[in-house]
Amino acid sequence: MRILYIGSSSGTSLHRSVAMARLGHKITSIDPHHAVPQGLKRWAFKTGCLGLAGSISRHVLERAMSDQFDLVWVDHGDLCSASLVRALRRLGAPIVNYCQDNPYVARDGFRWRLFLRAVAEYDLIVTPRASSIQAARAAGARRVLRVMFAADEIAHRSVDLSAAEKAKFTSQVSFIGTWMPERGPFLRHLIDRGVPLTIFGPRWDKAPEFSALKQHVRLGALSPEDYVKAVQCTSIAIGLLSKGNEDLHTTRSIEIPAIGTLFCAERTSEHIEMYTEGEEAIFWNSVEECANKCLGLLEDPPRIARISRAGHARALQNGYFNENLVNSVLRHVTCLAV
Repeated sequence: MRILYIGSSSGTSLHRSVAMARLGHKITSIDPHHAVPQGLKRWAFKTGCLGLAGSISRHVLERAMSDQFDLVWVDHGDLCSASLVRALRRLGAPIVNYCQDNPYVARDGFRWRLFLRAVAEYDLIVTPRASSIQAARAAGARRVLRVMFAADEIAHRSVDLSAAEKAKFTSQVSFIGTWMPERGPFLRHLIDRGVPLTIFGPRWDKAPEFSALKQHVRLGALSPEDYVKAVQCTSIAIGLLSKGNEDLHTTRSIEIPAIGTLFCAERTSEHIEMYTEGEEAIFWNSVEECANKCLGLLEDPPRIARISRAGHARALQNGYFNENLVNSVLRHVTCLAV
């Protein structure tokens, strides 16, 4: 297919567009973030692109309207107004939105203002959350497809590491992610219980608990390549859910086992469906249970190795990867009437 891909040229959005190309599709990519001046990016996030929608639309349309496409894929869509989606309809192709964030909750303030006004303009809304199905329909969605989060077949696999890289990233227990208010107290309690924790990620200096966490934090965002190395070099990788996003699993739920590391996360209905508890992953209901399980596992390295291997095999068996995600959406698209 000839696919117009409107989304970020970095992160998991880039992984999805590259997966489409691996499948043999011809991809034309447009990054709407390039239309937002560097000094206004925080403004765009906080206000939902207030005052910027017109320039973003011109940036996209100037690059989109000179070709023909079989599909328009908008990734996330927080920068795309309803008028832009209507204008893209002149291309004569179905328009799909895939968003792995949750635009229907209040966590991100006004960020999703444009998206929510544009929901009804898409032919298909794709979401990885069961809780978003009714919310999307209430916002006016014509059709909704629920999928699972996805890791990437190529980006999320173990790599050969140098001695210097192993020294840089090796940890016993790690959490990799951005600071959020509920995460600081949780991770501080693990440290207080004696869990040898390393925290990788940005914004941790904003945590009220930072003085207690500081020695355990390697501050700053990791590149996608360094993220894989950090996961690969830890014995136990903790996965924390965003309560504000109503998560029952996340991309980490697939990425960590796919890389080959033991996944230790909250016990949810979706995690239990994805992995056999105690054999393919470790689950907990409270910070106390998490601490107890981490400390117990560290005393039994062979068990860590067994669970890591079994979790990796199950992740591959489950098949929650980008190429399968793309194929699932495209099969659904063939049923749409333009």
